[in-house]
Amino acid sequence: MANPEKEKAIELAVSAIEKQFGKGAVMRLGSDEPLVQDISAISSGSVSLDLALGVGGIPRGRIVEIYGPESSGKTTLTLHMVAEAQKVGGVAAFIDAEHALDVGYARKLGVRTEDLLISQPDTGEQALEITDMLIRSGALDVVVIDSVAALVPRAEIEGIGVMFGNPETTTGGNALKFYASQRLDIRRVGAIKDGETVIGNRTRVKVVKNKVAPPFREVEFDILYGQGISREGDLLDLAVENNIVEKSGAWFSYGGERIGQGRENARDFLKLHPEILADVESKLYEKFGVVRPNQPAGIPADLAQPASLEEKRRAKAAK
Repeated sequence: MANPEKEKAIELAVSAIEKQFGKGAVMRLGSDEPLVQDISAISSGSVSLDLALGVGGIPRGRIVEIYGPESSGKTTLTLHMVAEAQKVGGVAAFIDAEHALDVGYARKLGVRTEDLLISQPDTGEQALEITDMLIRSGALDVVVIDSVAALVPRAEIEGIGVMFGNPETTTGGNALKFYASQRLDIRRVGAIKDGETVIGNRTRVKVVKNKVAPPFREVEFDILYGQGISREGDLLDLAVENNIVEKSGAWFSYGGERIGQGRENARDFLKLHPEILADVESKLYEKFGVVRPNQPAGIPADLAQPASLEEKRRAKAAK
């Protein structure tokens, strides 16, 4: 048992630190309480990652850095974020510095590409100027820059000298590391097979920095080729881990009813029964005490923004 005098001294010290440097300057790693109350967030597309981030997703108005080896799922994760923002009437922009965006794949992940603002800049300076102007408009919910490593300065393009670094290493010095409120390390940890055919990757994400909740949490989920993050598999794993779905041998059960023998069958069952999937998701958010993402605190769903840019234009014209 902790010494009461020491606990009181710690509380006084923490209070003084927070008064001088702001809330979140020092924290207990075991705390599940968000450092910023009532923060509005956008879902990452993965429920387990949303909960690991502590505020239900990526916080609005902040920089989030996602890094990792090639083909680890970085672009897939950002496209899911774009799709989630659009679901609640948000506007998103994609700065395609790599000139490699697969529009067909983006549609499969739920992105409304007809409403997506896209730019393929020629230089790093142009990319950042466009990003700055879009952000200053105040009308966007998400801006993705894919990727920082592809933001080549005009001087290099004109032939003064070109040097390629490891894409796994954050480029641009230490500035981005300091400015980012969250940093996510994403890596492929295994292959998902259907017989002998590889149909996806098992992916691990580690929250290496988090200024709005305790950091260092890790999650794993499936990224299926042509489909993106498997929402059903993600929820199933998390529900089993938190005893919301029971696993006995190879059988999975929910509410006393068997939903499948083997993980794949249970996942297929949840895919065919969205009402049960939604119920499981609600119980998870309730258990973790995290506000569901994409819905700012105090704003009812029926007052959310229109679902598309065209509807926004019509709503504005009607006023």
